[in-house]
Amino acid sequence: MTDPYGAYARFYDLDLEGMEDDLPFLEGMAARCGSPLLELACGTGRALLPLARRGFQLTGVDVSPAMLAIARGRLQEAGLDGRVRLVQQDMRDLDLGGRFNLAFALVNSFSHMLTLDDQLAALAAVRRHLEPGGILILDLFNPDMGRLLDFRGHVVLDKQMHDPVTGHTITKYRSEQVDLGQQVIDVTYVMDEVNGEGALRRTIFPFALRYFYRFELELLLRYAGFELEAVYGSYDLEEFSGDSPKMIAVARQPC
Repeated sequence: MTDPYGAYARFYDLDLEGMEDDLPFLEGMAARCGSPLLELACGTGRALLPLARRGFQLTGVDVSPAMLAIARGRLQEAGLDGRVRLVQQDMRDLDLGGRFNLAFALVNSFSHMLTLDDQLAALAAVRRHLEPGGILILDLFNPDMGRLLDFRGHVVLDKQMHDPVTGHTITKYRSEQVDLGQQVIDVTYVMDEVNGEGALRRTIFPFALRYFYRFELELLLRYAGFELEAVYGSYDLEEFSGDSPKMIAVARQPC
C-alpha cells in the first residue's frame, strides 16, 4: 500500500509551525480524563510530544509510515518514546488491544472520512477502544457558505517557509474546489522548494476533506452510540454559533 501522505510528510511540521492554540484545551481534557490517551491521525506527533512531557501515556495512530517515522524520531530525540506507542493503522479498523479514557482527532483529521460508511466505521472503532464514560473529541472547522463558494479551484499563494535543516526556501500554493452536493472540498497543495543554487523541486499533494454541519454531526455521533456532551466554537470553550471558526464536538462513551 502506498503512503497517502508520504509526499507531504516532510513539509508537515514546517506548515504547522507555531500552531499551539489547541494544546491548552487538549491538556485540560487529558487532565480531566487521565491516561491512557489515544490520538487518531497523529501525524508527526505535534500534540503527542507536549502531552507526553506532561506525563501522560499515549498511543498515536496514523496511516502514514512517513509521518510516523518523523514522530518516532522526535519522540526518541526528546526521550519520550517510553510514554508513547506509535501504530500504523487506519482509524476505521483499529485493533489496539486496549481501551482508553480519551480519544481525539485534531485539525480536521476526521474530515478525511469522506463517506458515511467511513465515518460510522471510524466511530464504531473508537467506541470499541474507549472505556465506559470515556471521551471522544472531534476538532473540525465550521463551514462558512460564503467562503465555500469561493473555492473554485483557483491557485493562490498560501505562505513561504524557510527550512532550517536544509536551508531551502519553500513556497506553498493551494487550490480548493468544493462540491456542495457531496460536502467535499478537493484540496491541492503545491510545495515549491528552492535550494541554494536556485534549483526548483515541486511537490504536489492532493487530498479531499468532508465538511460537516453542526446538527449533522450531532446526529452522526448519536447514531454511532455516543452521548453528546458539548459542541464548542473555539478552543476557549466558547459556545458554538454560526460565526464560530471551529466546531469541536465532545462526546461520551455511555457507561
